[in-house]
Parts: sequence; C-alpha cells; structure tokens
Amino acid sequence: MIQLAVDLVILEKDRIYLIKRKNDPFKDFWALPGGFVEYGERVEEAALREAKEETGMDIKINKLIGVFSDPRRDPRGHTVSIVYLAESYGIPRSGSDAKDIKRFKVSQLPQLAFDHEKIIKEAIK
Repeated sequence: MIQLAVDLVILEKDRIYLIKRKNDPFKDFWALPGGFVEYGERVEEAALREAKEETGMDIKINKLIGVFSDPRRDPRGHTVSIVYLAESYGIPRSGSDAKDIKRFKVSQLPQLAFDHEKIIKEAIK
C-alpha cells in the first residue's frame, strides 16, 4: 500500500524551520514539518493542518517544490510526499509528534530524517 504525505519547507531568508521528531522512525532527528494526508482531505488542507499541529504556526503555501516518491524514502513503507514551499505566521511552538521546533541556517543543517536534505536542496536551488 502506498501512503500519501505532505512536507513543508518553511523558509525565512537563509533560515529554515525544522521539527525534532518525537516518534520512530527517526526519533530525535530533525525533519521538515509534515505528515500523512487523511482520507477525504485535500493535500493543501493537510499541509495547513500539519503545519499548525507540528509548529503551532499558520502558513501560506507559496509553491509546489515537487513530489518525492522513492519507495525507500520511509522505512515504514512506500510513502509519496508532496512538498510545498511556505511562509509562516505566528509564534513557533512544537506540538503533536514534534518534540521541538527550531530555525536553522540552511548552510548549517543538522542530520535530517528521511530524504529531507535532498528535498531542502531541491527547494533552495
């Protein structure tokens, strides 16, 4: 079975918001905010919901970065992620399955979960 997910690249100049994962896989790794699309939900609605749940912020979707579909990108199974570039509004605070939220310089990223380093490179090129 294929899972559908959304991920968000939330940039502010040369910095990007990342969340620290609370759960496996990649527990305690930094990752892009995002998650699974619920049945009957539009992917854009899922992006807004996941941003609010994980970062506490509202977002505005600016553009589609791409669709990432490598069957090996998620150890839980084949997960296709639709990735958006977004801007945020509000005060960041971690929530749901995020332990922490932090802004990192794009040039000084920590080790990331999944294929999120590849996604960020695609977003900023």
